[in-house]
Amino acid sequence: MSEPNKKIRVLLADDHTLVRLGFRRLLEDDPRLDVVGEASTGLEAIKECLRLKPDVTVMDVSMPEIGGIEATAEILKAYPEARVVILSMHANPAYVRKAIQVGAKGYILKNAIQVDLIRAVMAVAEGEAYLSPAISSVVMESMKSGGPSGTADDPYDRLTLREKEVLQLIAQGKSNKEIATLLDISVNTVAVHRAHLMETLGLHRTAELVLYAVQRGLVPPS
Repeated sequence: MSEPNKKIRVLLADDHTLVRLGFRRLLEDDPRLDVVGEASTGLEAIKECLRLKPDVTVMDVSMPEIGGIEATAEILKAYPEARVVILSMHANPAYVRKAIQVGAKGYILKNAIQVDLIRAVMAVAEGEAYLSPAISSVVMESMKSGGPSGTADDPYDRLTLREKEVLQLIAQGKSNKEIATLLDISVNTVAVHRAHLMETLGLHRTAELVLYAVQRGLVPPS
């Protein structure tokens, strides 16, 4: 993919300013890379990726408004050529499988960032996939033990982007009023979204929605 003397353009998406600064310094220490933009929420990451069309987007899995895996799915629906590397604190096989299922090309652990970040960006920019070695072993063990896999007809895929936002905020412990304020919609609209979430997902209580969101990797387990 890369041309001689042409820098690989990278978008950084993480909700912590100091973390983004650290990643930026690490990446820009490599003369082959150029950080062209940053995002601090999932929705901002979608917007900036579609605006900047970077060669690689580095996306934290736990993002405000909408999670990194869900943002990746939305990006790839609108821009199939996008190449995304997911960052996570968790080696949970369910997270990894979902990230790959939606189209992420890389998945690396934050505790191995010094070793893996540039390797992952370079590999993904060249059209290859990259998983942190620790993740590869966890996923292989999960497959051997018959871990859960995605289903062809996933009710989650029938949710709208706004419903996914509401689900993530519910899982973060936000009330209907708080969600309404954050999304600039009415409390009644939030209630409608909540009811549709439960109907679509076959769930009946808020606690079930929270557990579902954790299992999907929308929010990290407490």
